[in-house]
Amino acid sequence: MHVQPRTVLYLSQHMKWLWKRLTNMSWMSSKSTNFGDYTDDFQCTLESVLGVGGVSRGEAVRGHHGHDESHHPPQPPDAVVFPSCLEQVRAVARLCNEFRVPLIPFGTGTGLEGGVVATKGGVCMDMCKMDSIVEVSREDLYATVEPGVTRLMLNKHLRNSGLMFPVDPGADASLCGMVATRASGTNAVKYGTMRENVLNLQVVLADGSVVHTAGLKGRARKSSAGYNLTQLFVGSEGTLGVITQATVRLHAIPETTVAALCTFPSIRAAVDATVHMLAVGVSVGRVELLDEISIDVSNQCSNLDLPVSPTLFMEFSGTSAAVEEDSHRAKELVEENGCVQFTCEREQEAKNTIWRARHEWLYAGQAQLSIGRDCLTTDVCVPISKLPQVVTETREDLNSSGLIKAPIFGHVGDGNFHAVISYNKDEQQTADEVVVRMARRAMRVGGTCTGEHGVGLGKRGLLMEEFGGTGVELMKQIKGTLDPNGIMNPGKLFM
Repeated sequence: MHVQPRTVLYLSQHMKWLWKRLTNMSWMSSKSTNFGDYTDDFQCTLESVLGVGGVSRGEAVRGHHGHDESHHPPQPPDAVVFPSCLEQVRAVARLCNEFRVPLIPFGTGTGLEGGVVATKGGVCMDMCKMDSIVEVSREDLYATVEPGVTRLMLNKHLRNSGLMFPVDPGADASLCGMVATRASGTNAVKYGTMRENVLNLQVVLADGSVVHTAGLKGRARKSSAGYNLTQLFVGSEGTLGVITQATVRLHAIPETTVAALCTFPSIRAAVDATVHMLAVGVSVGRVELLDEISIDVSNQCSNLDLPVSPTLFMEFSGTSAAVEEDSHRAKELVEENGCVQFTCEREQEAKNTIWRARHEWLYAGQAQLSIGRDCLTTDVCVPISKLPQVVTETREDLNSSGLIKAPIFGHVGDGNFHAVISYNKDEQQTADEVVVRMARRAMRVGGTCTGEHGVGLGKRGLLMEEFGGTGVELMKQIKGTLDPNGIMNPGKLFM
């Protein structure tokens, strides 16, 4: 029986949670094991608001909602609620605010920095029942969705319209969760990240009030009216409010796409080729890097037979004439930078195989590398001109750290790359130190400690280094204004 890599990863994580639950209770906060700490009034009102089946305090449900796909130890909430409409979200927020109960929004749990871990117990709000695609405008190229809608659900709905939503982080994440983490993905080099693709948000604040960040009916592609409230919530990681609707940009499906695989003798050569292509204006839709360790995993898990060398996965899209010109020019440039094998795929089945392997890599890689060990995934982003230097130095750092099997991969077309670090209990400090050095290396050249994973729990200490005391204090003031009682996803972003 073939088991999908994501299924393997989920089972692996669930077994880790169960093992910790059985053998070491110290990782759970005292509050998170006893919902009775809250008053009877709170419990009764919560149940009356959401009805039968709207509230769960079962251990399995709480356990599932106490972790994401990161290495951070799970901490379950005291209860999980499943609102089905805006008014229920508002009522729960008002109730949590009144009783000072933490409230953690939950999409699909595919985050990588512990963003949904209930560090102080409280109520986890699972948005899966609010899964309506509210509106699609083919003429104005936008869609409005509720928080339970995932990117694959939206694209399936759009499949006969000639339109698509392009931001693709790999996982089938919820769109509002992608807004909350300012997600990115393989298409960012052409279509941008969530930052560039969100037009308006409906947000329930901590006191239950509702704000439409671009105006009640705002759908315009640009505006100079007032503060940019939309971008305030893009990347807020559930710490400022609950996103209950998102209006996102849609794009036309390209006439033609061609996929290409480019094999290089070294990771430096592959990254140099990427920078060269972008510098001369080759129009490339996706540029993904997998190093030799990543390719070896892909061969084993996706039934490929690629040379075990650093490889660029690329895609060119547009009119047939433009695609042919861009792919031909790209071939010349990568060969000038040492590419030893360039393969173009035009058949849909072959293209699907290539991109399926790239999308499945993270789940397959984590599942394989975490056998008998723990596994963490981290990311940074740097200006494109600094990418060869930073990737090369990171590879050297990983090799000299003593940690085994630490692949590098990522969306190098926009300067964003990742490392997956496998470690045992005795190596955890070493792994953590490598992550910090990787982030500081990126920040020294004008980059950021995270390009798309978010801060969550894992990079709170680095936020101060990146923004300085004044910047972080301003963020805290904004947080204090919108959430004066500190109930919204506490413990994230700030130390």
